Amino acid sequence: MDDDLKQSPLHDEHLKLGARLVPFAGWQMPVQYEGIMPEHKAVRSSLGVFDISHMGQLFVRCATPDVACRWLDGLLTNNVAKLEPGDGQYTVLLNDRGGVIDDLIIYRENATDYFLVVNASKVDEDFAWMQAHLSNAEITFTNQSSEFAAIAVQGPKAAESFVALFGADATLPARFCMGAITTDAGDVIICRTGYTGEDGYELFCPADMGPAWWRRCLDAGAAPTGLGARDSLRLEKCYPLNGNDLSPDHTPLEAGLGFAVDLNKSAFIGREVLVQQKADGLPQRLVALKQLGKSAPPRPGYAVFFGDLQVGTLCSGGVSPTLGFGVSLAYIPAGHNQIGTPLEVEIRGKRFPAEVVKKPFV
Repeated sequence: MDDDLKQSPLHDEHLKLGARLVPFAGWQMPVQYEGIMPEHKAVRSSLGVFDISHMGQLFVRCATPDVACRWLDGLLTNNVAKLEPGDGQYTVLLNDRGGVIDDLIIYRENATDYFLVVNASKVDEDFAWMQAHLSNAEITFTNQSSEFAAIAVQGPKAAESFVALFGADATLPARFCMGAITTDAGDVIICRTGYTGEDGYELFCPADMGPAWWRRCLDAGAAPTGLGARDSLRLEKCYPLNGNDLSPDHTPLEAGLGFAVDLNKSAFIGREVLVQQKADGLPQRLVALKQLGKSAPPRPGYAVFFGDLQVGTLCSGGVSPTLGFGVSLAYIPAGHNQIGTPLEVEIRGKRFPAEVVKKPFV
């Protein structure tokens, strides 16, 4: 393993479980334990637990009401001003060209302070970009990622496991909300979002307490689950992956993230580009492709054809464990991206039939 890779606060726990570790976003992370298929099915049918300590935690604090809110609303696509204390929302950080720097979740802790959960590979870039646009000295903006361990519990039995962890008197936040809980193992932040399409919550705790909370999650019935199953789970739900499906060269509108963009806000970085795109019509869209027959798995980088014309390249792809056939995502230009359009994916030098289908796959 590369000595430059960071290790999760849960690293030793993964070794005890015999996890296969791989480099990911500058970290050593578990790609699987028992196997991608059983871990995927555990999350869909029961309960899985993921180490998400590689993700970033940024905090925005300001004593004066509305100051931090106005700054964040000038940087993010969604409407931060709509958040009540305890609320969260999915949003996007854009460059000047309207391209995606990162997709993230922002929570409003109280009247003046905010908590941002950002992608692992983008922590430093996000922080530097936002810091460069920080013009109000009243705002304290900090990257506290190294101080936290983070665990995601996902599956139909998530609410049941929450009671096992925190007791019947503890309150599980509503969907896309957050809360703080004081326990015998210290204070934790609980958020209720997820990246699998199942019910679930995220637990953020001091880094040194991460192993204890991980073991508690296992004791509550969660199967340890790695990056492999995380990818197949999110792909079945057509959740985009930054660096694959989201990039500085594509806008959130092209990526199908219009629900996280509020063009009624007067100004935010990249807004003018999005307004123009909406007026002109999108030149391309990130669409879902279903393989129509037997083929090797579709993978990122494979070419997509309409007749003899290459119309795109797969951003994400694989075999859906739930459905048993190949599924993928690709940016396809206008005229070829309508649902039902027949296309072909070139796999190992041979083309296989596919079709644009409605999102999500499951």
